Amino acid sequence: MASGKGSGAKMVVWGILGLLIIGLGGFGTANFGGGVTRVASVGDEDISVNDYANALRSQMRAIEAQTGQPFSVSQAQDFGLSQQVLDQLLSQAALDGETARLGISVGDEAVRRELLTYDAFKGVDGKFDTAAYKDLLARNNMNEGDFEADLRREAARSILSGALASGITMPPSYGQAVVDWLGERRTITVATLAPSALDTGAPLASDSDIQSWYDAHPDLYTAPEARRITYAWLTPAMLTDKVDLDETALRKLYQDNIASYVQPERRLVERLVFGTEDEAQAAADRIASGQSSFEDETTARGLALIDTDMGDVSEDDLSSAAGPAVFALEGTGVVGPVMSDLGPAIYRVNGTLAGTEISFEDARNELAAEMAADAAARLIADQIETFDNDLAGGYTLEDLANETDMELGQIDWTPESEGGIAAYTDFQQAAASVTLDDYPEIVELTDGGVFALRLDEIVPATVKPLDQVRDQVAADWEADALNQKLTARAEELETSVASGTAIADLGLPVEQFTAITRQDFISTMPAGFMDAVFAPGLKAGGTTLIPGEGRVVIARIETVDAPEHTDENAAIAENYIETAAQGVSTDVIEAFARALRTRDGVTVSQTALNAVHSQLQ
Repeated sequence: MASGKGSGAKMVVWGILGLLIIGLGGFGTANFGGGVTRVASVGDEDISVNDYANALRSQMRAIEAQTGQPFSVSQAQDFGLSQQVLDQLLSQAALDGETARLGISVGDEAVRRELLTYDAFKGVDGKFDTAAYKDLLARNNMNEGDFEADLRREAARSILSGALASGITMPPSYGQAVVDWLGERRTITVATLAPSALDTGAPLASDSDIQSWYDAHPDLYTAPEARRITYAWLTPAMLTDKVDLDETALRKLYQDNIASYVQPERRLVERLVFGTEDEAQAAADRIASGQSSFEDETTARGLALIDTDMGDVSEDDLSSAAGPAVFALEGTGVVGPVMSDLGPAIYRVNGTLAGTEISFEDARNELAAEMAADAAARLIADQIETFDNDLAGGYTLEDLANETDMELGQIDWTPESEGGIAAYTDFQQAAASVTLDDYPEIVELTDGGVFALRLDEIVPATVKPLDQVRDQVAADWEADALNQKLTARAEELETSVASGTAIADLGLPVEQFTAITRQDFISTMPAGFMDAVFAPGLKAGGTTLIPGEGRVVIARIETVDAPEHTDENAAIAENYIETAAQGVSTDVIEAFARALRTRDGVTVSQTALNAVHSQLQ
């Protein structure tokens, strides 16, 4: 790993700097009071509870940003994220202790230069703003001294990391080996054996076949553990027929969105602007006489056609002189010169997009649905507090459905459930986390609806009765039996090919793919085709079978060729060499940090960790 800002070797300052990357966008720092001040230490270097809390929360927020789903502390513990964060902080502390022992440090000027690089501290003029710097730190419970001390430690740590990683390289043969593997080219001839080629036809399952398959494969027909949930819900769609629509308001909504319903005729236009009208006229004359073309005139001006492209425009989008001229042209062609907003110009029309007009009467149903949905959502919003009070006052979900517009339902919910209320992410999250001891509460849906739910019981995984899945069992048996027949016949044909029969003489549909690589994708072939034809040990003249999708492909390797010597392959080799070197550098630095941790000793306070996890819940 190389040293320096932005390099792969630079280790993140998890507490403060990590917060700047993610937290300054709106997340405050954790602030733990009391007697608990550290979660761990390496030698004399402590890791404060605030540093650990901020680092863990920053990583949790990053995962939430990537997935769009909440990520809890318990999930961070289950997935090992909390331990990963702690390990990284311990390694940083170990390196900090070593830089102190070796006397590695940086001066104030280096810290100042580092501060000036952060956009978060710049004013509207793009320069470092002292007031903005102090304000951001204050709003995140930080002070200048601690923050700048962290910068100083990070800079010193980078010097040590850079020294450890200095000179680490990978040999050129590493990159070439990767290119040899990725870029190897093979020419493949394939014959496809489909069910129609079988003399015996497709097999049909008997009652005994169905029973035997069902008994032998209970896992295929086992319903997963489910959560039996009762819910009451109300969506705008349930109330639209109870909403009174105002005709005047509907017409106003139509006029407010008139651009969606009335589209004028538009034309695909290119425009070439000239300095004078004489120059524009001369160009138009050359085009009209056939001496030149619009493309030629564009190139002569040192432009590309994309520089003249105006896209699809209406008459109103053009100047008062150009609009009528362009839209008076029938079909395609060149018009002008006419005065444009930029000067004398000639225009080329490449096509016409007809205008459209949807009348209010034709749009009324759509407008009514939109207005009714909005009005229904407002009706629901006005009742949320009442629903909450009813539940708090002892109403059951059944009472709520009887006394209000909410509708009652029940579902055996699993993560695979879909449709109806199970299609809502808010319901999925609530269904996954509700416990038998939870009381129902109102939760809002993204479309303006609401729901409340109750977990009635956990339904254990059970094998479905044969009568419920008979058709599926029969289909599975027949698919397996067909695959066996196809495979057996394909093996006979493969033996024939290996004995010298040309693959084209098998009487099957044949295709050939020339000079393909592992990076290619052939959509007409079964899954796993590329892995099969590039399998280790499969040489030119060899054959292999690839079953899948109700057929078997017989593939023969015709030729195996080395990669082409191209700039792209050279770049791939260089990239892999650099990436591997960075990975080795990271491993060296981490191994060194772990050795320091072993030498200096590590102390971890589980009580402090538990306190952080509890506060971040």
